[in-house]
Parts: sequence; structure tokens; C-alpha cells
Amino acid sequence: MATAKKSAATKTAAKKPAAKSAAASKSPAAKSAPAKKASSAPVAKKAAGKTAVKAAKSATPRAPNAAFMKPLTPSDTLAAVVGAAPLPRTEVTKKVWDYIKKNKLQDEANKRNINADDKLKAVFGGKKQVSMFEMTKLISGHLK
Repeated sequence: MATAKKSAATKTAAKKPAAKSAAASKSPAAKSAPAKKASSAPVAKKAAGKTAVKAAKSATPRAPNAAFMKPLTPSDTLAAVVGAAPLPRTEVTKKVWDYIKKNKLQDEANKRNINADDKLKAVFGGKKQVSMFEMTKLISGHLK
């Protein structure tokens, strides 16, 4: 039994000086140098991985949503502004904005508001002024 206690004591004694000597031998410069090398390698791999993902995403063009491209027939009141021919929803919005800019119907104080003339007042349900967000909602009610 005495030998078991003696060998355990020598093991712990052997560990303590080794731990102290390893800590004492490392200088502050030695500690930071391996850390920089270890951290820069994963960053380089991550950056290379991101560019590969971006290249894969840009290689496939984004397809337009079919619901936006479906030609819709405008009502008679909306046809006075955009024409009677069936148009996709995106083209209807573009033509309404062209009409607004051509007739200078955008409010000067708040660019988000549209001041309606006689044709647009019929589309907007009799309102004199609507916001651009409300306008899209009101226009969608005039498309079939």
C-alpha cells in the first residue's frame, strides 16, 4: 500500500512541474501567434465557401412569378387610364404611374400620396387622395 501512495504522489508531483514549465515557457507572443494562424484558416475557407454559394445562386436566373405575368382585363374605369387591352398586373401598375407622373398628380409635400383627377377618382372609389399602397389595393379591384 505504501508503494501505491508513493507512486500516486510522484505522479501528481510530476504533473505540477510539467504544467508550470509549459506555462512558463510560453510567452505572450507565442500564445497569440498560433491563435492567429488557427483563426485565419477557417475564415479563408468560409470566404471561399460564400463565393461558391454566390456563384451558384447567380448562375440560375430568377424566374418571374406566373401570377404577375398573367394578362388581366381592366374594368371600364381603369381602361380610361391604361387602355382596354389585357395587361399583366405589373404593366398596369407601370402605366398608372406613367399617367400620374405625366399629369403631375403626385403630392409635393408627401411623395407617397397621389392626388386624383377625374379619371383616377373613379378608379379610387371617389377619394381625392390615396397613398401609393392603398392605390395598388384599389387598382387590383378593377382587374379581372
